[in-house]
Amino acid sequence: MEEEKVGGGDTDAGPSSNWAELTHVCLINILSRLTLEERWTGPMFACRSWFSACKDPVLHSVFDLETRFDLLAESPRWWTPEFERGIDSMLRSVADWSDGSLAEIKTRHCSDRSLSFAAERCPNLLVLSIRSCPNVTDDSMCRVAFRCSKLRELDISYCYEISHESLMVIGRNCPNLKVLKRNLMNWLDPSQHVGIVPNEYLNACPQDGDSEAAAIAKFMPNLEHLELRFSKFSAKGLGSICKGCLNLECLDLSACANLTSRDIVNLTSNLKNLTRVIKPNFYIPRSVFHTERYGHWNLYDERFQTDVFRI
Repeated sequence: MEEEKVGGGDTDAGPSSNWAELTHVCLINILSRLTLEERWTGPMFACRSWFSACKDPVLHSVFDLETRFDLLAESPRWWTPEFERGIDSMLRSVADWSDGSLAEIKTRHCSDRSLSFAAERCPNLLVLSIRSCPNVTDDSMCRVAFRCSKLRELDISYCYEISHESLMVIGRNCPNLKVLKRNLMNWLDPSQHVGIVPNEYLNACPQDGDSEAAAIAKFMPNLEHLELRFSKFSAKGLGSICKGCLNLECLDLSACANLTSRDIVNLTSNLKNLTRVIKPNFYIPRSVFHTERYGHWNLYDERFQTDVFRI
């Protein structure tokens, strides 16, 4: 709407306020009480002075769309190029407006384009959560590693174009990293994703679990929280992590199908700070897999509760 139409005019109750004439400090005070979504769907389009206030760096230390994503049921539309372009546009704008003050990025379905842009402009980034980003690759992650060395938390769950190479570079260049989340989608029973996630993406699930485990073990020794749900790494990979990441306090191994209870107990015994370990907690019918390949499943019957996650 036009600036002169915001506020102004008289009402039966007396003269009304001209909201467009609020000082910049007052506007920032008001806008800081709104969520990112609320600012983008209203005040930003009210008038020129409000739009200018919405771009103030003080409002852009955090870019959090993950909270909104968590409230909604996942939609096939999120996996379309059009949706990705919209997320990219928002992230690029916020990274630009932040003037280097952006410390947290929490979103989904962005791409290399916006993430590389953000990495170049946000050297003070501390938290990066980019779950379900099919077009984020090692290229932009290397830019993050070299430009955002203060990074403390990283969530690259369901990002299948990111390989162990990124884990190596991030580990080398971000020594303060304490939290890593590298969860995969449910490849044991992908039916929950069918019709939402493109089939070709589901089929691209990373197979190099032990390579990723080795990279984590060698280059991320200061980790305290590690999530590897549905990872395909073996006891060898877990052994590497337990030798290289001695500061671990929380280890999430939910649905890591290649690990047994005995593996987990034996290999984590040297982690003195470990206060929480989440073991594979599910049941797989014998008809699903060849017993000669997955004969160790009989261990789960004895050592794991099987009523929480059933396939």
